[in-house]
Amino acid sequence: MSPVYAALLTVHVLSAAVLFGTGMGIAFFMVWAHRTRDLAVMAGVSRAVVTADFVFTAAAVVIQPLSGLALACMAETPLDSSWLLWSFGLYLLTGACWLPVVAIQMRTRDLLTAALAAGEPVPEAYNRLFRLWFLLGWPAFSAVIAIYVLMLAKPVI
Repeated sequence: MSPVYAALLTVHVLSAAVLFGTGMGIAFFMVWAHRTRDLAVMAGVSRAVVTADFVFTAAAVVIQPLSGLALACMAETPLDSSWLLWSFGLYLLTGACWLPVVAIQMRTRDLLTAALAAGEPVPEAYNRLFRLWFLLGWPAFSAVIAIYVLMLAKPVI
């Protein structure tokens, strides 16, 4: 294995870990904060979650396809390999879930921050958005796990 390939593979694996790990961490803390029903906790966690998504997840979202394509080319893997096409499709599905999730997180952050500042209870709009956020997480996480399996096994599908 060439040093360039090894370095690129390391970047790819680490960014995949960041993508999955940040997503799991965000999900854990959002659900944990939601369950407290403590508006100050919920508002604080939602602010941190939005920041984490922009700093960590967004960077990994860009690095993943670039490093993956470079690795495929260096390994002379046909870009129409079934496992690779499935990975691309699942990655697009993940993105289709993640983009609205980011918008939801920003909206819930704003709703919770405003309610906290005004001394109001948790807004009902937040509860609706949280349910949607939670539902969108399931296909996104399932797709990421499937991509891991495809990258490791490289099955002929």
